Amino acid sequence: MGKRLDPVPYEARTRGLVVRVNPYFLPDQSDPQDRKWVWGYDVEIENHGPDTVRLVSRHWVITDALGRVEEVEGDGVVGEQPILRPGEAFRYSSGCPLTTPSGVMEGEYRMITPEGDAFEARIPPFSLDLPDAGRVVN
Repeated sequence: MGKRLDPVPYEARTRGLVVRVNPYFLPDQSDPQDRKWVWGYDVEIENHGPDTVRLVSRHWVITDALGRVEEVEGDGVVGEQPILRPGEAFRYSSGCPLTTPSGVMEGEYRMITPEGDAFEARIPPFSLDLPDAGRVVN
C-alpha cells in the first residue's frame, strides 16, 4: 500500500453530491528507471441531495509534469454504475500510471436521476506528487 499524501482529501460539490479524492503514491508498482510512476486514489461520493442518482459514466483529464494531457472516458467506475439514494455513499479505489514523477487529475461523473435529468458531478483537481514533494493543487 502506498503512503497517503494528504490527511484531508480533495473535495468538490455539485447539486448535493460531494466527491472526495485521496491520492497516494504506489512505490511497489512504480519503476522510475523505466519512467513509470503509479498512484492510487480513493474516491468517496456522497449524496446529500434530495434525488436518487445513478453514476453512468466518467471523464478524466490527466495532465503529466510536462503538460501532456490524456483524457479517459468510460461507463461507470470500477465496472459498476452505482445508484446513490439520498444519504447514501459509494466508495472505490483505482489507480493511474504516469511517465513523469508528478501530475494532476480532474474530471466529472455523468449522473442521471430516475426521471432522466442528467448532470455532470465535478471531480476536484488533485495532485499526483511523490511523498517528499510539496502539494501542487490546493
